[in-house]
Order: sequence, then structure tokens, then C-alpha cells
Amino acid sequence: MPAPKTQSDFKIYASSHVDAGGMHIGSLKVVRKTDGRVLFPFTGAPVIGPFATALEARSAATIYGAQIVADDIKNPET
Repeated sequence: MPAPKTQSDFKIYASSHVDAGGMHIGSLKVVRKTDGRVLFPFTGAPVIGPFATALEARSAATIYGAQIVADDIKNPET
């Protein structure tokens, strides 16, 4: 299986939801397309938030996803 080389080798799904307290939480899924491995979420993954708005939560999830991709390109998780 070829190692991921660019951001196009990944799919980032970022969204948000509202928690019981009315705050917005980022939702994130990061998939490495070269082998289908889900890099996020994982057991013990951090909660992204809370934030006052859905936009802030989605933005934070997108940024976190981009960092996961950059890290995996540098050092692919097996």
C-alpha cells in the first residue's frame, strides 16, 4: 500500500453538534484514502470544544483534521 503523500490522499469530514448544555462541539472524521484507515476518531480521542457557535466548532474540527493529516504525511500511522 503506498504511503500518503499529499492532502488529497485523505478525506476530512468536519461538522458540529450541540451538547446537552447548549454548547457546540466539533465532530471530526479523518480517513486515509490510500488504505481506508480511520485516523480520527479513536478510542480516547479529545473532545473538540465546547464553542459558542457552530461555525467555531466546525472550524476547530477542520483545523484539527488538517493537523492530523499533516502529521500522518510526515510519519504515517500503521
